Order: sequence, then structure tokens, then C-alpha cells
Amino acid sequence: MSDFRTVGLMIDLSRNAVMSLDGWRRFLPIVSKMGYNAMFLYMEDTYEVEGEPYFGYMRGRYSIDEMKALDALGAEYGIEMIPCIQTLGHLSTLSKWAAYPNDTEDILLVGDERIYTLIDNMFRTLSGCFKTRRIHIGMDEADRLGKGKYLALHGYENQGDIMRKHLTRVAEIAEKYGYEPMMWSDMFFRGWNNSSYYAEAGSIIPDEYRNALPATVTPVYWDYYMNTEKRYDDMLDIHRQLSDKTAFAGGVWTWLGFTPDNLHSIQTMLPAIRMCRKHGTKDVFFTLWGDDGAECSRFAVLAALYHIAEYIKGNEDEDKIKAGFEAEFGVSYDDFLLLDKPNYVGRFDSPWATNPSKYAIFSDCFQGFLDYVIAEGGNGEYADCAQRLYTAEQKAGDYSYLFKTQRLLCEILSHKYELGVKTRAAYKAGDKEELRHLVDEDYTAVINLLPDFYDAFRTQWELENKTCGFEVQDLRLGGLLMRMKNQKRMLEEYLDGKRTSIPELECEILQYRTREAGRSMYYNMHYRAISSNVVRSN
Repeated sequence: MSDFRTVGLMIDLSRNAVMSLDGWRRFLPIVSKMGYNAMFLYMEDTYEVEGEPYFGYMRGRYSIDEMKALDALGAEYGIEMIPCIQTLGHLSTLSKWAAYPNDTEDILLVGDERIYTLIDNMFRTLSGCFKTRRIHIGMDEADRLGKGKYLALHGYENQGDIMRKHLTRVAEIAEKYGYEPMMWSDMFFRGWNNSSYYAEAGSIIPDEYRNALPATVTPVYWDYYMNTEKRYDDMLDIHRQLSDKTAFAGGVWTWLGFTPDNLHSIQTMLPAIRMCRKHGTKDVFFTLWGDDGAECSRFAVLAALYHIAEYIKGNEDEDKIKAGFEAEFGVSYDDFLLLDKPNYVGRFDSPWATNPSKYAIFSDCFQGFLDYVIAEGGNGEYADCAQRLYTAEQKAGDYSYLFKTQRLLCEILSHKYELGVKTRAAYKAGDKEELRHLVDEDYTAVINLLPDFYDAFRTQWELENKTCGFEVQDLRLGGLLMRMKNQKRMLEEYLDGKRTSIPELECEILQYRTREAGRSMYYNMHYRAISSNVVRSN
């Protein structure tokens, strides 16, 4: 495919949404026809490991038979199925069990032989399921490496030295099974770069970090954020100090909650592709992360996947890309981009992705500290968005379910987005007539619409994923419904004179960090958005 040897996708299968075999049977022929030839299966602990019953326990993990079936399905469409696992960090779910020693909550204890037995079992199991000899071993964002139990056992050591020891052992195990490993590159930067991944142009990587990378391991530079070329150019140049075979991983934005961002994905990935060409990068892939519950459908970013694939092939004519997309999918390209719109309310001219549709649906109407960033008039914008999505839904054929989910989300937000702001304002003004109106119209509407959204979202999930993991959404959306009912009850009691006050509504909304009032932001942590009180404790 053009100048690149590998043009792949990485699907996050670790944030509760484990794609079902039926989902893969729908997805693989679509992306194969676009020209993608590799699929990185991001599985932290969502795959069976022989001899490790607690690994992926109750996580909807792929069985050995399912992984073999996935490999065969990929081969049918000319797609290399590549395990993308973790052998150091991002394994907090394992900390529930006593079977695996930890350095910190989500980082394995380097140097403990039990860990290398586990990693050997990982490679041995995967080796028998997938024909590829490529494997991604993760090792990213382990910021607290060596600062927990490792520190207590061994004293302070430079992170680069700890990485070198661990990576050498993991690479030896990989070689035992004939694997050619690749890994995320950020841990070769953070230890000397003030904990930051992104370095200034011309930066020199210290020897202890360069030497920590075995020659057999390919570093992967990941970056999903910039809509200009400079940082991609600078970082690819710095990566030459690590390896002349550095791969690149971009991002297709599926980690904003329920709603995709096709347009932002395109705007950030086209300059990245140009710089990968400039630097002679041979292997590129694009990540579809599922942070905080993987609510977004992978099919909801087909427009971005198609546009990126066409651009890589050399087609830079937007009109031709739009026409080709509609011919292929039976949906207008511009209509498909309407799926992004629930996250554009209050965005103004921001170059950064925002996700008000996620935090606004879960933000509390009495204690919503994020009301500070709610944009005036947003209810009306969501009502308009819902209507536009409904019109597109009628013409979307097999993809109408995607539009239905976003449309119902917008219908809820056309009542709820500003509801906390309006409720507090009416209460503080003593305007009981307005409070009665909000109760009868908006609180009632949200309570009535939530079951419809839930049903549409559950249908979308089950078309694509295993059912395991959806219990988290049951709890979130069920909890939201009960909270709205309780708030409606409290307001009715206040209006009927059965309670003299609602103390939560007497609290002032303070500035949220350094954010500008009324401007949307990225905030994708459900447990933090729903309350300032303790939802989970460490």
C-alpha cells in the first residue's frame, strides 16, 4: 500500500468491549477492502494463557480456540493478526489476585521470577494461536516503575537500568518462541525528559536509555494529537537515535466516550502520514483506543479509516474520497461525520478533541462541578444535532444503528446539557415556577429517554462485542437513571414545601482548573465526572 510495508489498525480489546467473532466477521472484510493489511489485537489480559487461570478471569477473554479462529479469519482477508500485549504496565486488573507480584498497582514486579514464568506462558500460548512472528510487548506509560515494591526490595535504581534488565529478559523469552517484538517507545524518554514523552527538536537520548533497547526490538513512536507536522517530524528524527526501524502508531479517535471524532482523526493523521513518508517509516498503524469503558463503536470511525487509507494510497482529492466512501458504504461522507457532532458543542475553534457528550450526560445536576464549562445555548444545539442525525439515520441503511445511538444521546442532552446550570440558577433566584418547569419538562424527559438510549446502546454493543463488560454500562446508566429520579423527587418535595432547602444547590460553581468558562474540554473519567465525593479509593 503505497510507500508503507505495514498499514494496520490496533483495536483496544482491554477496556471491557472485547469484539466478538461476529463483530470481527463484519469488520475485517471492510478494512481489508480499504487496504489495511495488519490488525494489532490490544489485549492486556483479555486472552487465555495456559497455566494462568487468573489471567483475564471474568474479563471476557478470548479462548485459545477463539484466537485460532481470529487468526484464520484474518488470513482469509489477507490481514496479519498481531498480538499486542503488555509485559510491564497497564495490568491493574491483575492486582486483584495474589497470583502476580506487583511493583505498583498496574506495574509488574521486575526481577521476580514469577513474572517471567507468566510472560513465558503468554508467549507460548500466543505462539500456538497466531502464525505471525511479530508481537507487540507494550511497556508504555510505566511512570512509577521502580518506585513501589521494587524500591523497597532493591533501593533506588535509574528507570533506564530497570527497563534494560527487564526488556533483556522479555526479549530473550520472545526469541525463544521466534518472535520479533516491538514496543511503545515512551519509556525511553520519560526518565530523562521530566516525565514527558515529547522531546524538543535536537534532543539527545542518554546512553543508558539508548542502550536499554535490544537490537531485536522495534520501537513504536505513538502520537495522536497534532494537526501540524513539526512534532511528528522532530520526534521521528529523535527516534533515529533508538533505531532506524522505528514504527509509527497514530490514533483514530474512539476514546471520547460514546461519540467518535472522525474529523479530528483525519486532521491529526494526515500530517503524521506525510512525516512518516519523509522519514522512510515502513510500518504504520492507527490505534482505536477505548479509554474508560470503550463506549464508542469501531464502525463509527469508518469515514476516518477510509480517508486515511485513501491518503496513504496517494488519493488526496477530497471530493473523490467522499464519492468513493458513499459508493462503498451507501452513506454520504458528510452525513457520516454527523456522528462526531455531539462532541462539538461548546468547542469553538479549539484544535483539541473535546467530549461534552460524555461528561455532560453523567455530570450531576446538583453537584456538577463541570457546569463551569457548560456552554450557554447548548441544549438547543443538541436538539438541532438530534434532528440532523435523525434525518441521516433514515438513509443510513446497515449503519442506521450508529446514528440512532448518537441521536438518542443528543435528545437526552437537549434537556440535560444545561440542566444543572439552569437548576442552580432558578433555585438561587427563588424562581419556583422555573424549577417546576424544569422538573415537568427536562427532568421528566431525561428519565423517559434514558431507557431508549440504553436499549440502542446495548444493541450497538451486542452487534460488535461480547456481552461481558457491559455490566459496567448497566451500572453507569442505571445509576444515572436512579440519580435523576431522586433529584426530581427532591425538587418536587422542595416545591411542595416538604423540604426547606437543597443544600447542594447553594454551593457556588468554581472555576475548573484553568479552563475557560463555557468552553468544552476533554474529560473522559466517569468516576470523577459523576461526583466530587469518593467513588473509588486507592
